[in-house]
Amino acid sequence: MLKRESMMAALEDQSQVWDFIIIGGGATGVGIAIDAATRGYRPLLLEASDFGKGTSSRSTKLVHGGVRYLQQGNVALVLDALRERGLMRQNAPHLVHDLAFIVPNYSWWEAPFYGVGLRVYDFMAGKLGFGRSRNLSFDKTVERIPTLEREGLRGGVIYYDGQFDDARLLINMAQTAEEHGAVLLNYVKVTGLIKEEDIVRGVVAVDQETEREFTLRGKAIINATGPFADAIRFMDTPDAPAMISASQGVHISLDRSFLPGDTAIMVPHTDDGRVLFAIPWRNHTLIGTTDTAIPEVVVEPTVMEEEMDFLLTHAARYLTKDPTEKDVLSAFTGIRPLVAAQGESKTASLSRDHTLHISNSGLVTITGGKWTTYRKMAEDTVNQAALVAELDEVPCVTRTLPIHGHLVNSQLEDNLAVYGADACRLQELIGTEESWKELLHSDLDIQAGEVIWAIRHEGARTIEDFLGRRSRALFLNAHAAIDMAPKVAELMAAELGRDEAWQESQVRSLEETARRYYLYGAK
Repeated sequence: MLKRESMMAALEDQSQVWDFIIIGGGATGVGIAIDAATRGYRPLLLEASDFGKGTSSRSTKLVHGGVRYLQQGNVALVLDALRERGLMRQNAPHLVHDLAFIVPNYSWWEAPFYGVGLRVYDFMAGKLGFGRSRNLSFDKTVERIPTLEREGLRGGVIYYDGQFDDARLLINMAQTAEEHGAVLLNYVKVTGLIKEEDIVRGVVAVDQETEREFTLRGKAIINATGPFADAIRFMDTPDAPAMISASQGVHISLDRSFLPGDTAIMVPHTDDGRVLFAIPWRNHTLIGTTDTAIPEVVVEPTVMEEEMDFLLTHAARYLTKDPTEKDVLSAFTGIRPLVAAQGESKTASLSRDHTLHISNSGLVTITGGKWTTYRKMAEDTVNQAALVAELDEVPCVTRTLPIHGHLVNSQLEDNLAVYGADACRLQELIGTEESWKELLHSDLDIQAGEVIWAIRHEGARTIEDFLGRRSRALFLNAHAAIDMAPKVAELMAAELGRDEAWQESQVRSLEETARRYYLYGAK
């Protein structure tokens, strides 16, 4: 289960030719690894950082068709996304669940307007629907969301979409791919492409932990690096036109008192034309998102002050308890890999459809899209990459493929519920050491033994891997994550055989990263 040492051993024979070499370990890349492996192909996935380090861990935590895209008239995208939403719940029920949303109505026309639109949304979902929408009275609306601003409130429209834990699902997806024969490695960076007779035949990659360089060959090379897709394309064709028109979206985490129930708020139209969500998530309140065009793609994007002001201002309009900068426990930023379109100046208006591009040298690039449609993106990519690689055609089987951890009707209501079918084994592990039962921080329900599990079974290599993408502490409460860092470093060092200098370096690195998550918050 994501044992890095054994996977690194698979690279020793550099003369072997992989069916696919996938660059990028986010939702798209890992989805491709699953699809390829379950068809019987032999894929190798290389991720320069940790799995999901970028966009795939920084979403709004929603599995949705996209009400906004229906408003824009993109019916095809909504239909695809609603179908994939249902398949995600079917294939990973331990991490994907229904969530009720209310669109509050403050004007007379909103109830009929949004009511009709959301009934169309229900109809399009068909048998894979998550629940029927309906209009609510004033009393029923405030009963569901007692902290909703009541002045001028007429009622609301309730509808149902999906919620998930993005990084947790990604780790389970990586485990699924590995179980079907894929080799997946984090902290292995592709530094160049190998060409023979002007055709891409492999990659040069460097193990970030040992600085060892590998020359690896593949029948098809797939660029699934999201916002960084152009960087790989330029390795292939330096003068290629850019595909990515990147924007960033910011989310803030507040304590649960701002939205204490189990119902989310959806504001369909904000000052910049985007929707705004206030969502209960892992005993916190998540508010997002913004859409800000950015000139440059970076690994750790920074929250802009105007984005924070935008979220706090809009949240104050709809919540009785107005959040301030001091209430922000964490603020995280994700970059959208939007595909550039002629004549479009606002990134909010760019399509969320995915784009497949095959260069003259055979480099397959997949970008755009959204988390909810990762499986369909992977299917389309493998179909095309198999043609490039001249492999036998094999049908996709992922529509009904259970994801690792698959567990229906879990009775666990605590922090271990996100582990699904692994929860029992994790409980057994935690029970072997008394100290592993201890909470790492009083504000978060995360036990010390989860660190050991993350190393042994989930490919965690750094304390940020654990605090950011295995436990989600960094995204929920950056201040708590900093407090937890020394203990996590100590546990990881003992398990990985690292020295005290490594621990100190890890803590410093985590603190530097975490500062970006509480830039406008107060400790």
